[in-house]
Amino acid sequence: MNVHTLRPLVAEFVGTALFIFLGAGSVVANAASGNALGAVGTALAHGVGLAVIVTMTMAISGGHINPAVSVALWLAKKIDGKTLGFYVLAQLVGAIVGALLVKGFFPAAAARVTSLGTPQLASTLGLFDGVAVEAVLTFFLASAVFGTAVSPLAPKVGGFGIGLAVFVCALTGGALTGAAMNPARAFGPALVAWDWHGQAIYWIGPMLGAVAAAALWKFVLLPRDVTDLR
Repeated sequence: MNVHTLRPLVAEFVGTALFIFLGAGSVVANAASGNALGAVGTALAHGVGLAVIVTMTMAISGGHINPAVSVALWLAKKIDGKTLGFYVLAQLVGAIVGALLVKGFFPAAAARVTSLGTPQLASTLGLFDGVAVEAVLTFFLASAVFGTAVSPLAPKVGGFGIGLAVFVCALTGGALTGAAMNPARAFGPALVAWDWHGQAIYWIGPMLGAVAAAALWKFVLLPRDVTDLR
């Protein structure tokens, strides 16, 4: 593997580790501080954190930081299958490292109560409800990626449109599913905390939303001359 191939993988690994540390860490910090951050604070930590991370990695790897986003871009023929596999692996390993950092730095009691910030399904929702919520939220997030980062007509806002999408989704769906919209966001903390409750929701839902968004943008919304591999 040469440096040209390694750079984007390192960017995805480091970016995802930072995102998990900031996002899951905010959930643990909120519990440790007696809900001082609240829903708005944790949503901001996820949204602003991701906005900066995507912006800083965009020129290196495209700033995916999310297996569902990588799948959407693969389906839209923006990356090839080999790149998809390496990106998802880098993201999942980064998510584990990020969760380990949360475990190492935050109070043990709060980390245990929140399962290291692992997304949780509301008691009022069932499995299919959770999948549907995550699918809708991820559809919006993936559409934000296509509309602000992929389309040549997109405004030059870096990753901040994507971060704002995460912020809004976290406010709307945080109390329902945790608004993960990202299998890596759920997988890393779940593995380190060994809490697999509802884990399938955070894979099936985001992938369904990503597929729907990729189909819409590839066949309808993207200009015809940008639907092939770069």
